[in-house]
Amino acid sequence: MNVIFTCGGTGGHINPAIAVAKLLRERRPGWGILFVGAEDGMERDLVPREGFRLETLTISNFQRKLTPAGLWHNVKTLRNLHSAFRKADRILDAFQPDVILGTGGYASYPTLRQGARRGIPTAVHEANAVPGLTTKLVAKRAERILVNFEESRQQYDNPERVVVTGMPVRQEFLYTSRAGARRQLGLDGRPLVVTYWGSLGAREMNKKITALMAREIADGEPWQHVHATGSFGWRWMPEYVAEHGVDLKVHRSIDMREYIYDMPLLMAAADLVICRSGASTISEVAASGTPCILVPSPNATGNHQEKNARILEGRGAALVLRESDCDGDVLYEAARDLLADPARCAAMRSALRALAVVDSAEQIYGVLLELAKTR
Repeated sequence: MNVIFTCGGTGGHINPAIAVAKLLRERRPGWGILFVGAEDGMERDLVPREGFRLETLTISNFQRKLTPAGLWHNVKTLRNLHSAFRKADRILDAFQPDVILGTGGYASYPTLRQGARRGIPTAVHEANAVPGLTTKLVAKRAERILVNFEESRQQYDNPERVVVTGMPVRQEFLYTSRAGARRQLGLDGRPLVVTYWGSLGAREMNKKITALMAREIADGEPWQHVHATGSFGWRWMPEYVAEHGVDLKVHRSIDMREYIYDMPLLMAAADLVICRSGASTISEVAASGTPCILVPSPNATGNHQEKNARILEGRGAALVLRESDCDGDVLYEAARDLLADPARCAAMRSALRALAVVDSAEQIYGVLLELAKTR
């Protein structure tokens, strides 16, 4: 049997596919596994790092602004899409998959579309409550639509094809030992704070984190801090923090990097995480049971990140701050106050673990087996 996982763009699309693929590799070592993603996406790094083969397509998104530049961009996108369909066909001819799973991003559309047209069983996982564009385009042809929330079922014309699986996370988020993680990272007795704004980064929030770093230094570095800038942030933030008095060579308690590749290890060791509230992110936070401050992206479609965050807040699993309401001082003081309240942190850990769907990858694995048998 052969399985294609298709996804692309951000870690939120790629990491769930990797979680299921690793389970499949463990349970069915004789099965062939291939990833199909975007030529310029993070999957070029993340997928081979996990030992999986990757084929890439040249793909781009559509712009809604009807400016000359936007229209020209959309013309190029159509050309890219036509070429991507042809390459997807070549990949399907060569690999002969028995089932295809898409986990989001524009890069997943060509392979899902061409596979469904050939009668190959397909499934698409939609992490958010409201379906994104790719899911909308393939939902009518997909044999299974896998969703994160029961409330999402009503969004689809064929609810009998919808399966509520939750959001898969890598097993390491569930089972990495806190004590072992802290030893492996060489941490001292101070708390560890982890901050990040997604695989691409967020310019304004990275600036606010710079101000938070300055407060840490002014207060004698009361905790250890790992911050991921994201790929865009890495282009300018090292110089920016230096201009604002944060000398990373001197202040070793602050570890700034482009991306956190060992996230399960960091999350297990962390006393607090400050991050966005996309579906993948909050699933990882819940699985690791790490107390969190969530700052939803104000640019998320349908404001879905704040809706995600408010669910956690309502269950005592998170502190939520709007981006417009916080700066470096607000973030610093919120983190300081939370870390000084061990009872609240313990309650957060319990509430987060109660929210986690620990067998999500297992459920999706079961769907793939079911679909493969129909081939």
